[in-house]
Amino acid sequence: MTARATGSNNTAYHGHHKKPLLSIRELRKFYPIRGGIFSRKLADVKAVHDVSLDIMRGETLGLVGESGCGKSTLGRTLMRLEEPTAGKVFFEGNDLANARGRELFALRREVQMIFQDPYSSLNPRMTVGEIVREPLDIHKIGTPAERREKVSQLFDAVGLKPEVRDRYPHEFSGGQRQRVGVARALALGPKLIIADEPLSALDVSVQAQVINLMVRLQRKLHLTYLFISHDLSVVEYISDRIAIMYLGRIVEEGLKETIFSRPMHPYTQALTAAAPIADPRARRDRVPVQGETPSPINPPAGCAFHPRCPFAAPICSQTVPALQPTNTPGDPGHRAACARMHEGLWG
Repeated sequence: MTARATGSNNTAYHGHHKKPLLSIRELRKFYPIRGGIFSRKLADVKAVHDVSLDIMRGETLGLVGESGCGKSTLGRTLMRLEEPTAGKVFFEGNDLANARGRELFALRREVQMIFQDPYSSLNPRMTVGEIVREPLDIHKIGTPAERREKVSQLFDAVGLKPEVRDRYPHEFSGGQRQRVGVARALALGPKLIIADEPLSALDVSVQAQVINLMVRLQRKLHLTYLFISHDLSVVEYISDRIAIMYLGRIVEEGLKETIFSRPMHPYTQALTAAAPIADPRARRDRVPVQGETPSPINPPAGCAFHPRCPFAAPICSQTVPALQPTNTPGDPGHRAACARMHEGLWG
């Protein structure tokens, strides 16, 4: 896959004068660990910790990090499949994090999700036609005949023949099942789609087909994506901006060109160093990240990355660095959370 050409979306960044479609402020999702006779809370798994992000209308924000960093939990919390512990989420100015009842029901039409595993996310007892029609039934959109026609249109849009509607998920390949998942996500005409590792369960040859389908649908339907993945090459292909997540926190955010050409956080530098290069003669200047990710139950003091960071200074174990502008030319929205950079110690 070659780098995707991006147009006017590259003007979208955190702090831009345009209003974001989705605005996340200091979002937390902690899971309590209980034990003892009275099931008292012993500790918290800090899966998402004070995340603040803006997603602009029509762009693709790639969310990247190692397994267990909290990126999928963030996506599920935004969808309200998990209840947030604290923080605010605004969708077109509406409070998505605290919406209840009818308000949440209405907002669910605007925000949909493509799940990681096309095998487990589709009900094996329903035909694929019933699966795609179900959101239309729940929201009572159109007559039965109109819903049937809409399902045919959705199948056609994702590259499936409408006559397969009466088959069951087990009769399809992984790539075809994920197309069914995409059709289901599109059924209500959402403005934002959260794609949680939508390619990781697919063969490499099928991944390219699904990612190109998502790009075409975005252009045709003017969709906005939050694309969650650990695969940097895929994220580079589809994204306009990229946010790097480490142990529940965003440590860097910027245009994809900036993230790959001028990464500022040592973790981002390590991730891009670990990404494979197509040219066998090319050399990496940076050292890939060493060691294991710490436990989110008992994260290190200060910057959570400092035990693995080759540039760590004493201040790194004392202070949790905030995301701050890097003053990168051409990318006013480029921010990084590195104490050495902000203290002028960064070389």
